[in-house]
Amino acid sequence: MLTVLIGCRVAHDHDNLIKMWLPISEKISETTGRHFAINHQQPIGGGCINAAYCINGNGQQYFVKTNAAAGAAMFEAEAAGLEEIAHSRSVRVPKPICHGTTGNTSFLVLEYIELGGSRHGSLAELGCQLARMHRTTSNHYGWRRDNTIGSTPQINTQSDNWVEFWRNRRLRFQLELAARNGYRGSLQRHGERLLSDIEIFFERYTPPASLLHGDLWSGNYDVTRNGEPVIFDPAVYYGDRETDLAMTELFGGFSPQFY
Repeated sequence: MLTVLIGCRVAHDHDNLIKMWLPISEKISETTGRHFAINHQQPIGGGCINAAYCINGNGQQYFVKTNAAAGAAMFEAEAAGLEEIAHSRSVRVPKPICHGTTGNTSFLVLEYIELGGSRHGSLAELGCQLARMHRTTSNHYGWRRDNTIGSTPQINTQSDNWVEFWRNRRLRFQLELAARNGYRGSLQRHGERLLSDIEIFFERYTPPASLLHGDLWSGNYDVTRNGEPVIFDPAVYYGDRETDLAMTELFGGFSPQFY
């Protein structure tokens, strides 16, 4: 009986995979103008929000993220963010190929980049590239669309005032999320004081609205086999470039050569 149940489950999972991969293959073919049929797919670990795969066929190779159908807007915004960074011609990002939904699954197909090169010397290069990216500026803080940081909504409604944007779209929004999740007390008291006094830090400083990765911790950076830095999983918007630098200091930070 157990063998029968396991066999039924394997067949069911196989059928679901066929239903998922066939529309994705067709979307890739339609977008690229080159016929693509998957002959091999390999799950890739490392992510905690999405499932990830490397797929191959017809001499082509792609990186695919999948999630529930509700994640379609998240993937659409991620693709737009990668394109925004690519247009700055500053630092390499995976090229978005296509995105969409099939059944109860959303997907994002990206260029597959062979990673795993030596990081020796690459962080200094990444620091120079990030500085070039930050020289891409906008007339407004924020971005033309909302997106996510991780799986958390990120509100990018544009503003002409950095203090107003950061106070309301970033700090206040995060404090409200924390309160809804039970984090109150001293966090909210200190947070309210910072909200009211934030202008003190900007009395002689008006930052340009720089293109930001938005979530540049060490897990969102790697190196190709040829030693070229690559950044991915962005939460793009335009803001104070120091917010990108602050994010790099999370979870151990980057090397002194980067800074």
